Amino acid sequence: MESASFSKKVSVHQTQSIQELQEQVSYYSGNTNDLVMLQIHHESIERTSIMVYIEPLIDSVKLEELLEWSKEMKWLTNERVTSSKIQSYDGTLMFEQLVRQLLEGEAFLICMEEDQWRIEGIKIPKQLSRAIEEPKSEQIVRGSHSGFNESLASNIYQIRQRLKTSHLVIKYFQIGKESNTTSALIYVDNIANLMIVEEFIRRIQSIDVDIAHSVGFLEEMLEDNCFSPFPQFLVTERADRVTGNLSEGRIAFMLDGSPTAIIGPANFFSFYQSPDDYNGRFIIGTFYRLLRLCSFLVALLLPAMYIAIISFHFEVIPEALTLPTKRAVEGIPYPPLFEALILEITIELIREATIRLPFPVGQTIGVVGGLVIGDAVVNAGFVSNVMVIVVALTAISSFVVPSIEMNSTVRILRFPFMLLATLFGFYGVTVGLTLLLIHLIRLESLGMPYLSPFAPFHKSGMRDTILRMPSWLQSTRPAETMTLNKIRQGFSKRWHYANKK
Repeated sequence: MESASFSKKVSVHQTQSIQELQEQVSYYSGNTNDLVMLQIHHESIERTSIMVYIEPLIDSVKLEELLEWSKEMKWLTNERVTSSKIQSYDGTLMFEQLVRQLLEGEAFLICMEEDQWRIEGIKIPKQLSRAIEEPKSEQIVRGSHSGFNESLASNIYQIRQRLKTSHLVIKYFQIGKESNTTSALIYVDNIANLMIVEEFIRRIQSIDVDIAHSVGFLEEMLEDNCFSPFPQFLVTERADRVTGNLSEGRIAFMLDGSPTAIIGPANFFSFYQSPDDYNGRFIIGTFYRLLRLCSFLVALLLPAMYIAIISFHFEVIPEALTLPTKRAVEGIPYPPLFEALILEITIELIREATIRLPFPVGQTIGVVGGLVIGDAVVNAGFVSNVMVIVVALTAISSFVVPSIEMNSTVRILRFPFMLLATLFGFYGVTVGLTLLLIHLIRLESLGMPYLSPFAPFHKSGMRDTILRMPSWLQSTRPAETMTLNKIRQGFSKRWHYANKK
């Protein structure tokens, strides 16, 4: 109706007839065609009720049960309609609130009783979510193989199943003026620093968007420095990874419709940690963690170092490799930077193609395309075979990172290092590393230092950064989270020393 407006806050109880009620509901819902308003006439008592719901959002089986009760004019109770949440609206119910509840999968049974509308709502949302399975981008060898899906309730269930404590706190927020997407902030209140929690809540409440697409879309609005190439939140689809970080005093943020959780505060070294590090022996975990950190330097600097050596510092090549290297680069019409750009961009194109194509086809394209193009460009004399080896090692090293966000950062950062090496040689690479280190030292995640426990230095934090010490030695939580309870565990190896005595 044209007389209705959102500013007037029209109430259901202000309407005088079924027809007027239907017109108001249609107006406030935008006259959408999937809005269903069923009139149910009861001849025995000469009364008409109306059932209102949005068809795609409603569980049809539960709706049939609801209609059967309404035809008999039996008002709903939790004993009559099982597995559903029922609420009576005896006071003034605004049409805005009614429509908002409809969009969340609630059906309304409305009837006039003694010149007063009686309203009962029942939540019967349709549950459509894929099964719980392991995330394809975060696969591990040992440990849990369950991951999140697009249902926020299912994701929180997985977290609560692993952390059965009364201190686990879930705070819900509605984000998006049009989408009204439900989000959840998750933390353990006797461990997490409440100042960090309040800061996170302040940032969430300041988000002003029409539609919340995904967690990744909101991440830039929550992080400290969105212009930094480095991610400031740890992104994961694994429930065990979320619970592990919650127990260390960090905070998780999730969005309904997205299988991804973001975790903060995060430091640089947390992106190079994997659940596999804790599911096996500490010696093996330490070795692979060191390997991943070395892969960061290889992926970042190897092409730049090769370009600097070929262009400026040929004397650093060992004597035994001087002639083979010279023969490889002779006859190449392009400078080393152009060679590297040809191969790097080709690898990025192949990577994008394998992601967009169906899995069997994409895998074939990746293998065949890499072999054919690599062999062809060398035979054609466009690039040297040494450059092919360098770029291949760089690509492999960049994919060792467990975090996709850090993987992308490393792949992007090697291009400015290649340019600096072309212009200034080793001096340019040194300046680039210095600027990068300064940036990392200044960077923060939720106000916490990004390079902790190195800058600032915390001796206790060294037990689980570059090295992975035995679990029974990790008695304290990470210093960068500034937890309320710093003690994680007691001395679990006491029995061993008792036996020795």
